[in-house]
Amino acid sequence: MKVLITDKCNDLAREIVSQVADVDVLPTMTEDEYIENISKYDALIIRSASKITKKIIDAADNLKIIGRAGVGIDNIDVEAATQKGIIVVNSPDGNTNAAAEHTIAMMLSMVRNIPNACQSTKEGKWDRAKFTGVEVFGKTLGIIGLGKIGSHVAKVALALGMNVVVYDPYTSENTVKSMGADYIANLDDFWGKCDFITVHVPKTKETVNLINKNTIAKMKDGVRLINCARGGIINEEDLREALDKGKVAGAAIDVYCNEPDIQSCPLYGCDKNVLMTPHLGASTSEAQINVAVDVAKQIKQVLSGGSATSAVNIPSLKPAVLEPVKDYMKLAQNVGEFADQMIEGNLKAIEMTFKGNLAALDVSPLETAILKGVFSASMQGVNFVNAPIIAKKNGIDVSTLKSETTGDYKGSITVKLITDKDTSIVSGALIAKGVKRIVKVGNFNTSIEPEEHMLLVPHENKPSMIAKVSTVIGEDGVNINHMSVSPSDDKQLSIMIISTESEVDNKTLEEIKKIDGVHKATYVHLG
Repeated sequence: MKVLITDKCNDLAREIVSQVADVDVLPTMTEDEYIENISKYDALIIRSASKITKKIIDAADNLKIIGRAGVGIDNIDVEAATQKGIIVVNSPDGNTNAAAEHTIAMMLSMVRNIPNACQSTKEGKWDRAKFTGVEVFGKTLGIIGLGKIGSHVAKVALALGMNVVVYDPYTSENTVKSMGADYIANLDDFWGKCDFITVHVPKTKETVNLINKNTIAKMKDGVRLINCARGGIINEEDLREALDKGKVAGAAIDVYCNEPDIQSCPLYGCDKNVLMTPHLGASTSEAQINVAVDVAKQIKQVLSGGSATSAVNIPSLKPAVLEPVKDYMKLAQNVGEFADQMIEGNLKAIEMTFKGNLAALDVSPLETAILKGVFSASMQGVNFVNAPIIAKKNGIDVSTLKSETTGDYKGSITVKLITDKDTSIVSGALIAKGVKRIVKVGNFNTSIEPEEHMLLVPHENKPSMIAKVSTVIGEDGVNINHMSVSPSDDKQLSIMIISTESEVDNKTLEEIKKIDGVHKATYVHLG
């Protein structure tokens, strides 16, 4: 396997991923250069300088994961990556302290005129009166977005004696009040309360131009704005106009719409009170190490067959959601694989039923695992990213049922597949921690461990059937590991479910089908 690292990531990233793959460390490339080279790599680690477009992703024939050493992922076409089954990960926590501290530093530098005063003093001047500042004590700081960075900013601002008001539709009023801040439910009510406003939200279609001519008009005269989040959240042209007119008394900006082309920014050359830095929010030694190590560890884990901890396009596999159901993940996939290989025809619907203790949990990771199992049985390149997309694109109806009924097991999973020709039902359960069993196949109750190679033989319930089937399997050089034989309720039929050491080929299956009383023979391969 090969990994490409670019954008001057910390050297620790190379050291970590080199434990599982060959690593190339190259300078930031153009789109054409990426397109020319990307097919050689299984993983890519970047920072903010690279723009990973759909064209690049389309050319990435072997790419399994893209790691963004930082928080923002707006320089990656996540939708295109998801469509192609490429995991996108970031480091949501690695630069939290750095970004929060830079926000506070920008605000204080702006109100105390520190950059201009510094330059003037270095020129031999002593213009104390010219650089009279403004205190933040007793002023109101408005925070849009109370995530990890916004929360840290709020705590520091409160410690400085500021009043803090928060707008965040994804944060509860109790959470905000417990910090000592005020919760504002309506954004229109937010603008006029603030002496300072700082944004800490991702760049999305909802947040682009969030601060614009219309919202600035609702703010106090002399308001000061800080943006250390993402360029484009504040409309740069509208901000320049408000600065020129004096509506906005000052701005501290670290991020821009067209980085690094700062000369195209409307704020460039503004002689008003504008503090501008070149996207330094995460530029501390500690943060660069943190984000590089975090992403590199995720790359290493995925290339080693594990799961990413901060995948932005696999929300169902977030650690907090995955942890309660992780023991069932492999079973869910196996049940999906098993059910798909029992059935013929074009798949129309997938019904999933979760019983017992699973009914009270978020089972979205198990739903994804089942879909992965169902489609992996007949398709190449299916993973946790694209399995739900495959279902949607193929018009397959996917439904989930829950029941607190425990039956014989604390928790069980049933998958029912419906095609234009047939229906199959398979159930699985954990009979002890880490002990998986297939417990129902069609109308037959059973109990057998899911293994890589399995054989299903429904047959008439009469003497010598087990011996005859076993003889054929043995004569073809296939060793049997385990066998479960289960009769139907009326005792007329039974089913053998056999696990073997190796694949059962078509020749062996045809020989089994010739046995008098055998209704069918199906080989099942589980991942």
